[in-house]
Amino acid sequence: MEHSRSLREERALPFELLGDPGNATASEYGLTWTLPEDLRDLYRTFDISLPDYDGDDSWTLPIPARYVIDRDGIVRWASADTDYTVRPEPEETIEALRAL
Repeated sequence: MEHSRSLREERALPFELLGDPGNATASEYGLTWTLPEDLRDLYRTFDISLPDYDGDDSWTLPIPARYVIDRDGIVRWASADTDYTVRPEPEETIEALRAL
C-alpha cells in the first residue's frame, strides 16, 4: 500500500489507487500466477524486491486485468488475459465508461 501511496503523490493523481497486498483478492478470483525459478532469478537482478513490494514471499503476480465497475459495484466490462502482452485498446475501455 505504501508503494501505491507514493506513486499517487509522486504523480499527483487525482484518484485513489487500490492495492492488493500479497495478491490476496486476485488469488481469490484465480487471477494470479507464480513466477518460475528462472524468472525469480531475473527479478532478483532488478532494482526492486518483488517480495518486499508485494508484501509476501509467494512470488506471485496478478494477471493483467481491467474492469469498469459502476457506482453500484456491478462489473459492466472486464478484460483479463494470461498473456501480459494482450491488452485492450484504451478506446475499448473509454467506450465501456461512456456506456455507463
